[in-house]
Amino acid sequence: MPPDVEPSGAVNAAADVEPAVDVEAIAEQVFTALADPTRRAILAVLASAGPATATDLAVRLPITRQAIAKHLALLAEAGLVTAQPAERRRVRYRLCSAPMRVAQQFLAALARDWDSPLDALKEHLDRGA
Repeated sequence: MPPDVEPSGAVNAAADVEPAVDVEAIAEQVFTALADPTRRAILAVLASAGPATATDLAVRLPITRQAIAKHLALLAEAGLVTAQPAERRRVRYRLCSAPMRVAQQFLAALARDWDSPLDALKEHLDRGA
């Protein structure tokens, strides 16, 4: 699990003993995973119905179990789902929100970088109007 990320975007090393995590790399993996509508649908089903197998998801979504398995592998690589062994060699997938929080904090830091220049531009334009 990634360490905590401060509101400034800095990694809180005291929160975890793992080496520093590249926040931008985690955000990139999350955004890549979320770029696909099928993967977003899989995450939505897991969020609403709880842990599920690829077969369970195939019943709820209009794609094959094999296609779902490929999408789940990418979601797992991004850290957005974790695989848990279940009965009879089945694997249940569960949401993992930590990478999503890192991506949210990355976006918040990016937005803060834009807020001040945009506010200054707005003031400038308002004065000229």
